[in-house]
Amino acid sequence: SGLSPHWYPRVQNGEEPWHPVCCLVPSPAIPMSTLPQLSPETLRAGSWHYNVCLFFFFPILVFPWFGLDIGGTLVKLVYFEPKDITAEEEEEEVENLKSIRKYLTSNVAYGSTGIRDVHLELKDLTLCGRKGNLHFIRFPTHDMPAFIQMGSEKHFSSLHTTLCATGGGAYKFEQDFRTVGDLQLCKLDELDCLVKGVLYIDSVGFNGDSECYYFENPTDSEKCQKLPFNLENPYPLLLVNIGSGVSILAVYSKDNYKRVTGTSLGGGTFFGLCCLLTGCSTFEEALEMASLGDSTKVDKLVRDIYGGDYERFGLPGWAVASSFGNMMSKEKRESVSKEDLARATLITITNNIGSIARMCALNENINRVVFVGNFLRINTISMRLLAYALDYWSKGQLKALFLEHEGYFGAVGAFLELLNSA
Repeated sequence: SGLSPHWYPRVQNGEEPWHPVCCLVPSPAIPMSTLPQLSPETLRAGSWHYNVCLFFFFPILVFPWFGLDIGGTLVKLVYFEPKDITAEEEEEEVENLKSIRKYLTSNVAYGSTGIRDVHLELKDLTLCGRKGNLHFIRFPTHDMPAFIQMGSEKHFSSLHTTLCATGGGAYKFEQDFRTVGDLQLCKLDELDCLVKGVLYIDSVGFNGDSECYYFENPTDSEKCQKLPFNLENPYPLLLVNIGSGVSILAVYSKDNYKRVTGTSLGGGTFFGLCCLLTGCSTFEEALEMASLGDSTKVDKLVRDIYGGDYERFGLPGWAVASSFGNMMSKEKRESVSKEDLARATLITITNNIGSIARMCALNENINRVVFVGNFLRINTISMRLLAYALDYWSKGQLKALFLEHEGYFGAVGAFLELLNSA
């Protein structure tokens, strides 16, 4: 009829904004001037010749925006910091939200164990129509109770935000979130989140640079180069996620992937064994010790058995025949250092992961293997070894690829699910 509709909201101030709103458009037989005088009660009671339309308004996602991945060893958190807040928004913003944003973005460390990886920050992203930066934060899982308590003290529940979480800890700590933090978790599958996170971060890139890279000449310290790799057409790929344990996925498209296999011998095994063998107390300390050690004093090599190469089967003399095999000898046990033991532990775990990944790639007929997970954080030794081993044992058919954001993809996937829910 060309007449302007009159709106009768079915929500009052303070209620959720996504309820339907009733739009009443009068038929031409009823004067438009009568409509504003009618109360909702009158409209419900009478018989009116009105065209009634229902419009559903979806929620505007309330800040703050988080994604959590609560793993067996580390908690990974991503936080979106809006940079386009208007003066009106800032004036209306509650103190709790201002406090949380300031706390997260003005610090690079939280307590004695929480770290914000500033070098991984993604700048000027546009998400749900808002522009801002994505921050990446990690802390040990054993500090999860302190994190929940902090959320309670900062009255996080008053913000009415949704916490999307993945990883086993989303189930383990669900009750604590509810009782201590007064927060309800939205629990998500960790492999779904992992794949979504990898594909998204690779698609947006790393502040203008490539997210994906590989190593050229990985065994030559002088010639080794870290070079960008274009993962624009990623499928199919084998995704090897090395956390406390290892999961290996074959990814054929963004919606078609499967878990091929896994192993319990992962980053948690390396760190745990190093703690036992060397007395170290942090992952960083374990890697530092490994960088100074010589694994050939601990492992038995092919040349230790054959006196050189095992040519018939193409086994070079430097290949490991038996991990920790030299430790059967009392004399050799007494001659090795803690650094040697740490290096041998790192090589053992890395070789095992590389061997399983290679077999999976061959079985699935996939030639690109992408390694992710926090085991690879500051762990150049393992990355270069994986790069060399896959290339050498496949005779150049397999390529090992790595991603800059290593262990944060599950948290990114959970974060994306939060945005999709709106």
